[in-house]
Amino acid sequence: MTFTRRLSLFGIGLGLGCLLAWGIYGNRLENTDWMPNHRVKLRLQSTLIKATPQGEAQLAPLHLTLADLRQTVIDSCDVNFSKSIRSKDSLVYFVHGTVRGQQVHYMAATLRDFRTDSTATLTAIHAGLK
Repeated sequence: MTFTRRLSLFGIGLGLGCLLAWGIYGNRLENTDWMPNHRVKLRLQSTLIKATPQGEAQLAPLHLTLADLRQTVIDSCDVNFSKSIRSKDSLVYFVHGTVRGQQVHYMAATLRDFRTDSTATLTAIHAGLK
């Protein structure tokens, strides 16, 4: 068997294999919910329901509520993992993005073991530039 014959058969097999894989798994480029950034945003969207007294005091001048933060986490915010703090029992995420037209940066604390307490707590928030 000549090299060109082997190369053409390999190309046909590779093409059929790619088509079969695409047919089975579909186009997964649009669904990136398995990435860490999206997983944290989904967790904060569903569990950010309370705030510390300092967080509540910082929310008032910005004319924001926790519901505003929860509703816009998925759409316009990003998690800064380089500033996030991990300890044995808790995770503190630094999130920044646009909420109702204003740039905000906030910290949300969660427990590592969500079976103990699944809620996230807003610890601080401020408006400003990135």
